[in-house]
Amino acid sequence: MKSKILSLVVVVFLISCTKSTTKNETTNVSDSTSSSQFKPASLDEQVLYNRAFEAVVWGIPAVNFELLNESLAKAKGNFNQIIYWSGLINSKNQTLTPNPDVIYINPLYDTRKGPVVLEIPAVDGASSLTGSLDDGWQTAIEDIGPAGVDKGKGGKYIILPPDYKDKVPSGYIPMPSSTYTGFAILRSNLTDGSPNDIKRAVEYGKRVKIYPYSQSANPPATQFLDLLEVDFSNTIPYNFHFFEVLNEFVQREPWLPRDLVMIDFLKSVGIEKGKPFEADTRKKEILEAAIKNAGKWIDSRYQAIFKPSFYNGTNWALPASPDVLKALMSNYTIPNIYPVSDRAISYSMAYFSSKHLGTGQYYLMSIKDDKGEEFDGSKLYQLHLPPKVPVKLYWSITVYDRETHALIKNMKYSSRASTSPGLQKNADGSVDIYFGAKAPEGKESNWVPTDPKGKFELLARFYGPEKAFFEKTWKMDDVTEVK
Repeated sequence: MKSKILSLVVVVFLISCTKSTTKNETTNVSDSTSSSQFKPASLDEQVLYNRAFEAVVWGIPAVNFELLNESLAKAKGNFNQIIYWSGLINSKNQTLTPNPDVIYINPLYDTRKGPVVLEIPAVDGASSLTGSLDDGWQTAIEDIGPAGVDKGKGGKYIILPPDYKDKVPSGYIPMPSSTYTGFAILRSNLTDGSPNDIKRAVEYGKRVKIYPYSQSANPPATQFLDLLEVDFSNTIPYNFHFFEVLNEFVQREPWLPRDLVMIDFLKSVGIEKGKPFEADTRKKEILEAAIKNAGKWIDSRYQAIFKPSFYNGTNWALPASPDVLKALMSNYTIPNIYPVSDRAISYSMAYFSSKHLGTGQYYLMSIKDDKGEEFDGSKLYQLHLPPKVPVKLYWSITVYDRETHALIKNMKYSSRASTSPGLQKNADGSVDIYFGAKAPEGKESNWVPTDPKGKFELLARFYGPEKAFFEKTWKMDDVTEVK
């Protein structure tokens, strides 16, 4: 009965989306359609376009994850291995809003042959991990590390395949996955960002292990794949390839009760379990128009997720709607909440979710200055951080390309953090960070370069946020343009 109710909710939602929920949304989609010059020759073509459009909005989290697997395959990697970066990432990593101030340790699991074990080391002095285990829909199963289930003591997590019925073995932390495959995003945290500090964080991260439970009596050595100098990307492709990637995900993963209505929608598009995905010339044209306009529509709604702001009167906000947070943290079990559209917006610019946001980390994003103008890479901006930022671990501010939501290519570095070597503090302990194509004189160590030919956006990270952060007794003001 519960699955039928969820499916009914999705049907109502998708029908209302096709009709458009507001006059403004109808206008946006109509304008985008005109720009792509899509003109249906029949009612059937209009239905195909509509269903393809909705498939894009619904499928972005899955495609986002599947692109990770695609890049992994190109790098000669595989599931049940760990990809990692042996240093701070650079713009060769074109994933969505990555963190350039930690060491990434990312296990990828595949439970099609049975449960998989993920071993996490205990906190060791300054060495700790922050992260979560996510299913293929990028919904957190649980958080890992000091802010997670093991509370910093480490342990053996056992990742269970969908509909696992056997008894969970003693001594393991169960992680039931709704999909066969998924991943963990683990950050091995830094303290001062020095070469020795980075080496320590890498060595600690490589103490993580992954292997099939069937081999737990004599576990094989975990295979690590270093991607520091490898081109790696999962930015969303708003073209026909999106549907090819979505098909790969659908072929491998089970249908969830909440998504059963999409079986018929995707069949109209040409995506059906057990069958090859094919499209003739005209169908491909229609799908191309749908994906292009869906991308425009999502971007047109992007600014809406910055309201309400985290600090009143500023442009800083968590880039996810309240309903998306509720849905993700409950694994979509709250009745009458399935925010497909808002979820698409968030996953168009980020990947990964945590189970208990605010325990291990918190994020604030901004795309505009104090005058309400979008950040322009040809200008110089300043951000003032008051003293005593309320975090246990570190804070950072990262610059991303506004169009791709990835690191701006070919920059010397992309962020400044409390762990950045040489960061200058003011006499009262506050810090001023600068963003622009050229560093202000004498402030090079506090400057993040931008592309003068493009727009950018900022993401502030707070790892180990403390009480004062949420009570907002410490406040970060808007970014201002330096004249």
